[in-house]
Amino acid sequence: MTTISTELGLADRKHATSQLFQKKKLINFGLPVIVLLYLAYVFVAFDISGLWDKVSVKNARTLVSDSYSYKTHVTRDNRDASVSVAIEGERKGRYPDGEAPAWVSLGETTSIDLENGHHVWFGPEVIEYDIPGYGLVTAKPGRTGVNATLPDGPVPNWINASKNRLAITTDAGRLTVTRNRTEVFRYFTGWELFFFTLDSPYHGMGPAKLLSHAVQGEAGAIFNDFWTNKMWRHQDVAWAILETLLMAFLGTLGAGIVALPLAFLATRNFMRMSSVRFVVRRFFDFLRGVDSLIWTVVLSRAFGPGPLTGALAILVTDTGTFGKIFSEALENVDEKQIEGVQSTGASPLLQYRFGVIPQITPVLLSQLLYFLESNTRSATIIGAITGGGIGLLLTQAIITQKDWEEVAYYIVLIILMVMFMDWFSGWLRRKLIKGEEKKTKIKKSNAAKNAFLLP
Repeated sequence: MTTISTELGLADRKHATSQLFQKKKLINFGLPVIVLLYLAYVFVAFDISGLWDKVSVKNARTLVSDSYSYKTHVTRDNRDASVSVAIEGERKGRYPDGEAPAWVSLGETTSIDLENGHHVWFGPEVIEYDIPGYGLVTAKPGRTGVNATLPDGPVPNWINASKNRLAITTDAGRLTVTRNRTEVFRYFTGWELFFFTLDSPYHGMGPAKLLSHAVQGEAGAIFNDFWTNKMWRHQDVAWAILETLLMAFLGTLGAGIVALPLAFLATRNFMRMSSVRFVVRRFFDFLRGVDSLIWTVVLSRAFGPGPLTGALAILVTDTGTFGKIFSEALENVDEKQIEGVQSTGASPLLQYRFGVIPQITPVLLSQLLYFLESNTRSATIIGAITGGGIGLLLTQAIITQKDWEEVAYYIVLIILMVMFMDWFSGWLRRKLIKGEEKKTKIKKSNAAKNAFLLP
């Protein structure tokens, strides 16, 4: 009987082992097949094969070039023949009447030298563009339309001519003629008027000359002209960055303050009532289950737009996340340390203060600082919705579809801000957490010394 039972047990183990290997083989081969099928579905559903056909290389090239360059517009009002010159076509960057850059000669016939043989003339009645290798293009705007005349032969794809509009785009610049307006713009590398606008006496000065003026007592005036720059709005940008940081700081700190006492209600070792634990944990799930952007929209309807609404959105979302993290840390505290404080006759509040909080302080600080860094990025997007911070300026610059160098400027500032917060939170985390660990080691060392010295 014993031999039969042993043989049956061995057969059962062999069968179970065989089934286990079959199950693992199925998982090892089945999971990759499922992933491949899913990727194939994504490839078809999202039309990955036709993605390249939708890409506009020309628009991408224009976007990139706009991010590190600027355009100077020469505009003629075809109704009264008046000519104006403005950087980026804005009034804030307009040259004073009668003034223009060296490549523009104002007069009865305005001459515009686009270099490399490209030349445009704004005559009293006729607009002319001499294009090397193609010929002379003329246009006579009026009530009947643009009335363009092109050289003989097929029209190249970089010329768009119709009855009411003529557009010519070359490597030297661009000419657009309509019945009411004629405009030429030319690209230049750099961020023009970044430091001083055209109406500033310090515009066009080099660093050495600016330094000499500053030494002579004009440092305040120089800084004021830079700080109140109407084109780049440095003062508004600095305040927007400060608003973004304040949103992230208030939201993160507020979430930590609210989540810590609630976390005690979600732990088994501090809250014996399972119903209370269940309600608090589901409350945390509800808060963090809704994204901060959704909370931003909801709260903006309740409190109106502004940085405070963005801070509240971060606070609500992070309260749920901190509540879960803090409750897990509280469930892993050392009960002996609490019992030691309790043996001194301390009240429950003092037991939490000296027996619990010191144990979870490294976790609290680490998570708060990590989320502060992350919320700095989130505050940028939230600010675009609530109307505050650098996110709002970035959105406004993108909507204009014109000043992409400003978009690049704001993106650079956002990256620098995030890098700074990354460095600062890491430095502060090392200082605070290592400081706590060092204090703990000193206390343990002193306790060991005292134990060794005792008879």
